[in-house]
Amino acid sequence: MSNIHEFDVVVVGGGGAGLMAAWYASKSVRTAVISKLYPIRSHTGAAQGGIGAALGNYEEDHPEWHTFDTIKGSDYLGDQDAISFMCEEAVQAVYDLEHMGLPFNRTPEGRIAQRPFGGHTNNASGKPVRRSCYAADRTGHMILQTLYQQCIKNKNIFFDEYQVMDLLIVDGAVAGVVAVEMATGELHTFRSKAVIFATGGHGRIWEITSNAYAYTGDGPAILARRGIPMEDMEFFQFHPTGIYKLGILITEAVRGEGGILFNNKGERFMEKYAPRIKDLASRDVVSRAMYLETRAGNDVNGQRFFNLDVRPETVNKYAEIDGRTRPDGSAYQVTAAEIMSKIPDIADFCLTYLGVDPTKQPIPVQPTAHYAMGGIPTNKYGQVVIDEKNTVLPGLYAAGECACVSVHGANRLGTNSLVDLVVFGKHAGINAAEFAKGADLKPLPEDPTGEVMRQIEALHAGSGKERAAALGKEMRVEMFDHVGVFRTDEGLQHAVAKVQELRERFKQVRVADSGKVFNMEMLQTWELGNMLDLALVTAQSALARTESRGAHARDDFPQRDDATWLKHTLAWLDGEQVRLGYKPVVVTQYQPKERTY
Repeated sequence: MSNIHEFDVVVVGGGGAGLMAAWYASKSVRTAVISKLYPIRSHTGAAQGGIGAALGNYEEDHPEWHTFDTIKGSDYLGDQDAISFMCEEAVQAVYDLEHMGLPFNRTPEGRIAQRPFGGHTNNASGKPVRRSCYAADRTGHMILQTLYQQCIKNKNIFFDEYQVMDLLIVDGAVAGVVAVEMATGELHTFRSKAVIFATGGHGRIWEITSNAYAYTGDGPAILARRGIPMEDMEFFQFHPTGIYKLGILITEAVRGEGGILFNNKGERFMEKYAPRIKDLASRDVVSRAMYLETRAGNDVNGQRFFNLDVRPETVNKYAEIDGRTRPDGSAYQVTAAEIMSKIPDIADFCLTYLGVDPTKQPIPVQPTAHYAMGGIPTNKYGQVVIDEKNTVLPGLYAAGECACVSVHGANRLGTNSLVDLVVFGKHAGINAAEFAKGADLKPLPEDPTGEVMRQIEALHAGSGKERAAALGKEMRVEMFDHVGVFRTDEGLQHAVAKVQELRERFKQVRVADSGKVFNMEMLQTWELGNMLDLALVTAQSALARTESRGAHARDDFPQRDDATWLKHTLAWLDGEQVRLGYKPVVVTQYQPKERTY
């Protein structure tokens, strides 16, 4: 059979987690990266605000404080052993990135600069702490560029613009993956001892999202169809500050630099919901506050948005009111030039898409679907686990947003996405390489590309009565309306029924383009199938969880219920139905208690 490639480790996805995994794996074994994009176009490049690590470059800070903030931010659904591991490892991970050449902003003494970020506190005083290490508002972009350069230096082999469509499992262990080469339409089989999925999130399921068009949940959907459960899919973070109507992210760093949220009455409404740290509360708290303000009729002009004000006169006024100071203890007074120097890309977005100069006018913002806390279940070594007992599937690993360790629990703390991908990408790469050294290549199935051929043929065999674009629009609107910031039993039941209907109608879609070269109609239709599968798993998991916790907020069950729901959801996609199971949350030193900000 032609188009068969053999490697020790195959990494699926060329973003931050994938490149980190590939860099570490390639130090000792032959490693390939398969990506549907050129790696430097991956969505990690959109991460703006920073990477959290308790360096203490301005003030006292400790990994233990970062750990507690992450556990508290997760609404106590995060596994505390994994969270502690991540926060301890974060410090060295940042220094590793610095040594690779990442151009962090600097203090006057030459140390890595840090700034406040939502939910990060001095655990003794409860006040915001400077923990976010940043490269202006292009931190993710810089991480992506730095890691890609290191992978090239390490002689990683890249297969760019190849779409992985299936995972091969033989005798209960990984045997490789099957991908379509976009430029030719040919199928390629990648035989390997270990596979690492690092395919990113699935935010394109929702109508208003900060996510790139490529974020279609490919990795989780492929594994779900192979009988692997998805964990905690009901928890999807809505970032409070997306550009109105577009969803493009306005980083939390804008509030970290002193930006204030105002409602239609000109009130700083976060004082009501988080009296201690106000606009720097965790993302789920701020998003819920915006929803409640909208319901009370306090959104701007009745248009479901609020004003984020980072004008120097506003920042300086409220810095004095809040008692905010510079690291040297002097008054926190900023100029327009200082603000522009710290958020240049944000300023450019605002000017380009809104015609708004953020140093002169408030920015209209609304919650936007931003980050998947749930995904492929793994342990802290990156190994994929397949049941309630955390049984490992030999040779299969996952890292980054597509994975659920679970360190984010019910709500991810800002900056922890970049911490997640560098820490767990690193350990997935190390452990996959170690596994590969002691393993043999599995024999391929008799017809390794058969399942992919069946999927492609089905996409060309529909009646043509339905259009993929129309189904996708219906899905996104339904998910945003009923599986968004706030949820109800009635709305979730409607969403489950609607997505089931859309999945049935999807069978009638026919791809008209029969060409082989860059058949994007076929690939994008296949991606829609992935999103429909994950939308069903998400809605069904949310319907079953009768409580409010983190990003999962229900009007009909407004309280957190630790007695019943302090557990992770596992959801298996069994054909047209979703089967649910549960496993306990790992609690070590911090017993669940009410969150206060």
